[in-house]
Amino acid sequence: MKITDIRVTPIRLPLKTPYIWSQGVEEAFTVNLIEMEAADGTIGYGETTTAPDANAQKLVIEKLTHHFIGHSVFDYAQCEQTAFRSHFLTFGANMPRYANQMFCGLEMASLDLIGKILQRPVWDLLGGQRRSAVSYFYFLQGSTVKALADDAKTAVQSGYPVLYLKVGVNEAHDISAVTAVREIVGKHRLRLDANEAWDPATALRMMKLLEPFDVEYIEQPTPSWSLQALKQVKERTAVALGADQSVFTLHDVYQACATGAADMIAVGPREVGGLKPMIKAAAIAEGAGLNICIHSSMTTGITTCAEHHVARAIPNLDDGNQIMWQLLSDNIVSSPELTPVRGVLSLDPKPGLGFELDIDVLKNAAERHRRFAGG
Repeated sequence: MKITDIRVTPIRLPLKTPYIWSQGVEEAFTVNLIEMEAADGTIGYGETTTAPDANAQKLVIEKLTHHFIGHSVFDYAQCEQTAFRSHFLTFGANMPRYANQMFCGLEMASLDLIGKILQRPVWDLLGGQRRSAVSYFYFLQGSTVKALADDAKTAVQSGYPVLYLKVGVNEAHDISAVTAVREIVGKHRLRLDANEAWDPATALRMMKLLEPFDVEYIEQPTPSWSLQALKQVKERTAVALGADQSVFTLHDVYQACATGAADMIAVGPREVGGLKPMIKAAAIAEGAGLNICIHSSMTTGITTCAEHHVARAIPNLDDGNQIMWQLLSDNIVSSPELTPVRGVLSLDPKPGLGFELDIDVLKNAAERHRRFAGG
């Protein structure tokens, strides 16, 4: 079945509450929606994160499409290989992290399209499901310590066994927030994510301060460009560490595992370039005796569905994975229901990624981006 068209639409979706993390404050998520259409009119959907700019990325993806349009969707891997060599390795450039953002969305759309054509869920295209449900953590949100504590009450009442809290804002905020949350959640498992906020010395000091709060593990405390810094901290603290921003390519995953830089590999499709590369990343981690925690990002329910499919297929999956769509004010996916029940989600085996889009939300989001970008 030949690909006849690929369309790219930037969309902007506001958040329910400001997203506060070590890198700043976000008011909305902007993604590029990708529609891949086959000769019979069937459409596969994917999406990309858009750092540093959605419109600029749209131009790049549109440049890539000539490697795919006119070719069979079943030849996606060969088309991607040609596109990568032609545009991301040319003239000495080496940009796998940037390329992976875009190929993730294109591959997502191709797998959705293939699944619809074959009338099979995407997890069947990834080797078949190993579990019928996936476990997720509760992502605590709030612009104040009190708001975080209130959200922690909701998490406990909702029955989530694992809770996740951003730190790395500043020492006073971090300690106050962790103290307040731990008082609310009791013996519930608590994970922290510093998002590269600390140098090794600061990380060791902060972990010493956080030890009394029985933190399960801390994700990416040190800058992503130095696995050695992460390893240095891991070797000197009793708190388990996860590698996240340090593992944006398969080569990064291998290095993190080979050097023993982390206790957990937190990685998502947009980092490694798609769902099939996620299977490869999981295999590398499995060989090192480590689990994979599905790391989500600033995306919608489209990615949630895609991540759920690959999570169903990964053997060494963690029991507290990440989703992000619930942080949005508007849900672009009209069905299925994507809210975990007591931290667990199980989607029905529908063709492709198995979702339907809310067209009104999509149109509004596209117009919102045009206004935001001044277009």
